[in-house]
Amino acid sequence: MADKPPVVLTIAGFDPSSGAGVTADIKTIAAHACYGVSCITAMTVQSTSGVKRVEPADPILVTDTLEELAADMEIGAVHIGMLGSGKVAKAVADFLSHAGPKEGRLPNIVLDPILKSSSGADLLDPAGKRVVVERLIPLCDVVTPNVDEASALTGLNVKDLEEMRAAAARLHEMGAHAVVVTGGHLEKAIDLLSFTTKNGIEQEIFKAERQRSNSTHGTGCAFATAMACHLALDRGVAEATLLAKTYVTAAITNGQPLGKGIGPVHHLYRMSQQRRAAGTGDESS
Repeated sequence: MADKPPVVLTIAGFDPSSGAGVTADIKTIAAHACYGVSCITAMTVQSTSGVKRVEPADPILVTDTLEELAADMEIGAVHIGMLGSGKVAKAVADFLSHAGPKEGRLPNIVLDPILKSSSGADLLDPAGKRVVVERLIPLCDVVTPNVDEASALTGLNVKDLEEMRAAAARLHEMGAHAVVVTGGHLEKAIDLLSFTTKNGIEQEIFKAERQRSNSTHGTGCAFATAMACHLALDRGVAEATLLAKTYVTAAITNGQPLGKGIGPVHHLYRMSQQRRAAGTGDESS
């Protein structure tokens, strides 16, 4: 009998275009040979052209869903994406504060602090941002803000590597254990990993060529969810960061021009590669 795959819980909004949100997260989790379960925090009306409307979920429904899943399965990692409202954010923080084994929390919690959509729509109210800052950041193992989110959370300008370092230091002061500030929007695509060890804070820089593509919707969700998967597979935070970045780069490279706006990354590009490889093998036999 095959070993059971790690269970990865994603707590996020629903994007009907499947470029981001829980449906995209489930694809990412499947691509990493993990089993995905989900809790929807908000419904949205959106497409590749942008977000038109957001309806946060009932926080009681969120709590009941999370408690039911945690009681039924051994969760190996948690990804937190869009929260939608302060009430939902509080429900998630309350759950994470007491859920899990004896230490009182679930393992490998990765927070993608989504505040706005790429099209500029607000995805979290001020009350929700306060919950993120005061409660969720200290509860999580890894926080993965992009440069704009890092700036909004810390109040600092974040436009280059040194400012990314300063933002990471501020996030550590706010209780973050490990931080990945993603710089995909910068002129040079640089990600900064900053994490605490018994010897203090260590940092690693990850560089990549900028991907000239219109299929970039959902990159932050894919990166944070892939991080959660690698942590669930018992990989260290530095290796998880490198592998997640590699996955997102390939998902962008293999993206397809879907929709009239910013298209989604190709979360399941490995399946296409496997089909092509199988087809090549058939033809040569």
